[in-house]
Parts: sequence; structure tokens; C-alpha cells
Amino acid sequence: MSITLHDRTYNLPTKPTVAVCVDGFDPEYLDHGIRDGIIPNLEAMRENGFFAPAKCAMPSFTNPNNVSIITGVAISQHGIVGNYFLDRKSGEEKMITDDSLLLSSTILELMSQRGVRVAAVTAKDKLRKILQHGLKDAICLSSEKADSCTLEENGITDVRAWIGREQPSQYSGDLSLYVMDAGVKLLEEGRAELFYLTLSDFVQHKYAPGSKGSNDFFAALDQRIGRLVELGAQVAVTGDHGMSDKSKADGTPNVLFLEDTLNTKYGAGSARVICPITDPFVRHHGALGSFVRVYASRPEDVEDILQYISTLPEVEIALTAQEAAAKLELRLDREGDIVVVSKKNAVIGSRKEEHDLSNLTDHRLRSHGGLSEQDVPLLMSRPAKEAGLAASRQWRNFDIFELLLNH
Repeated sequence: MSITLHDRTYNLPTKPTVAVCVDGFDPEYLDHGIRDGIIPNLEAMRENGFFAPAKCAMPSFTNPNNVSIITGVAISQHGIVGNYFLDRKSGEEKMITDDSLLLSSTILELMSQRGVRVAAVTAKDKLRKILQHGLKDAICLSSEKADSCTLEENGITDVRAWIGREQPSQYSGDLSLYVMDAGVKLLEEGRAELFYLTLSDFVQHKYAPGSKGSNDFFAALDQRIGRLVELGAQVAVTGDHGMSDKSKADGTPNVLFLEDTLNTKYGAGSARVICPITDPFVRHHGALGSFVRVYASRPEDVEDILQYISTLPEVEIALTAQEAAAKLELRLDREGDIVVVSKKNAVIGSRKEEHDLSNLTDHRLRSHGGLSEQDVPLLMSRPAKEAGLAASRQWRNFDIFELLLNH
């Protein structure tokens, strides 16, 4: 019994099966947590289950990678290019808040159509509306909107009373722990067979690996992962992207405001810079990430602008749309004229006036989006059936369902 999507076959689950996406799960959090002795369940997975270094999809942002995970492919095939994009036809900048741009079915959808009971729980409601694509008789909710769940929309209601505590703040580690608690409770009650639990990276944006804030969160997360295993589930854990410090030595954000820079060089209105990290949860990162798209006002200026951007000290690579689609597995018809990726210690913004940095005064800026945030762990609660599987290939975060269901 199996399903097939994008030429990949997935066996139907024979026992409760849980995929957990820890938002911002940089490998350093795993390493520090094991050294500090605070994540015994993840340590057991690494030592006695399955562990492999993995790469996420580019850009290393939340929406594209969660959709890659539930489709098993890169952005070039599913079409969700970021959290935010420029609609070339209308010239409008738009937030991606639903599945209207999704070009693919999902593993969750096909499983539900085969009668598998699916539960998808996410921290952010914008992602919930994508995860819910095509689901049939499934439970799908976000902790952000837990209080407003209905049977018709979410397959569950009265979540506050069910979980036993208030809907958490969107700017809290509890937003993620609420997701895990919902997953545990659904498993305890036998209400699903295939689970996708995906978290928020508020903690990782604010707290470096090994810090008290980070350790407190990962210890609490690890306890819940252990409970899923204790209940008899087969569990795998990965991340949608990593996380890097993006501040200067003095603690201030290391930002290239690229649209301001291009306006100074080429004149006002010469280009638009779109930051696809932008979403309703910007307080902890100021809508600053390491991947942007540049749209030139005049096509004949693209090559010159590209060459100039390549000389800027914060920039790691600048590519034409065609080059980016080929090298980074992006979708050509949804790219800008130029794709720009910053170095590990830097972020790229558009215009300074568009980025509110007032909430970054109490911590160093930590963010993601670049090649430097592609590394994430991939772990499973039991060993793979095949010896040597971990070293057999370059694993991707979007291999998690193949690992869980086939190996």
C-alpha cells in the first residue's frame, strides 16, 4: 500500500508516524544541547536511531521549506517561493497566506485520500492554510489561532479546554510547545496515524545555542519528543532552515539596505528589492534575511546592476534568474531579475525605512535565508532498515517522509 508523488513512492504508515519540523533547527542547537545534557531523547536518536546531516531547500525560509517537506521536492516543483513575493502581473507585493500558489499535491493530501488519518499542527496560521491543501477528514490547526478552531475548518474545536491552557503569544517559545502538546494529545487519544508538527523559530531568532533561553526551550521540546516515542510512535525530526548571528562586533545588525544602495548608485526607482522572509511575525528579525530578489526597472540595466551587487562586501552570490533557477533549484517563472544571497554574518534589506529594528535592542540579530543556513539535522527514533543509509547520499530535509515511511 503506497502513494506516489513527484516520482517518489511512500508506503502508508503501519504505526503512528510523526514528522517534526523544528523551525530554525541549526545543527549547533543539537550539538550544544547534547553537550549540556538537556536533550536526552534527541541524543538517543543521534546515537541509537538514525542521524544524518541534511540540507534544506533554498531560500532557507519557513514557507518554502515546509512545503518542500510535505511535497518531497524543491521549490522548482512546488512553486512556494517565500513568505512574501512580487506579483509581476499586478506589480503588487503580496504575502503568501494560503495555498493559491501551490503547484503540487502534498504527501498529506494523498495520504488522507487513501484513508490515512492525518493531523497537521503548526505554530503559524499562514502555514496552516497551506498544509491543509486538499486534506480530507483531517485535523489541521495552528497554535496561533487555537481559540478560533472549528470542526468545519480544523476538524477540532474547544482547543483551549482540550489542551488545558490559554492560546500562547505568537512571540513566545510556547507557541511551538503548544504544537507539540497538541500532537502528543492527539496521539494519546489515537486520533491520527500520520502527523506533521511544525514549529516557530522565535526562540532561535533571539537566543544563541547554549544560552539559557535556548536551553530551556530545547529541554522542554525534547521532553515532548520523548513522550511521542514513549507512546509508540515512530518519530523523525528535522529543521526548515538553520540560523546564524547577523550582527557586527558592537552588537548592531549587519545590514545591507540594497534598494537604498541601488537608488544611490543608479537613481531613485531604478530597482525594487523584495525580502521573501517578510511575514506577520517580523518583530524578532525586522524582516531581515539573507536572500532577496531584485527587480530592475529597465531590463537593459540588469547585467550592470548584477555586476555592481557582486562587489558589495555583504554579498556572497548574485545570480540572474536563470542562473539561480539552475543552481538553487528555484522556479524561473517566479524569480526576480536578480537573486542575491548574503554572507553568513550579514542580512539584506530593501529600504531602511521599511525595516523596524526597534525590537532588536535587547538581543543580537539572528536570521536565515542564505546558503549558510542550509544545514539542518535529520534524525529518527529508530535505526534505518538498511545499513549505511545515513552515509549513502546527501540527505535533504524534505526526505523526512521517505525516511519515516520507507526506511
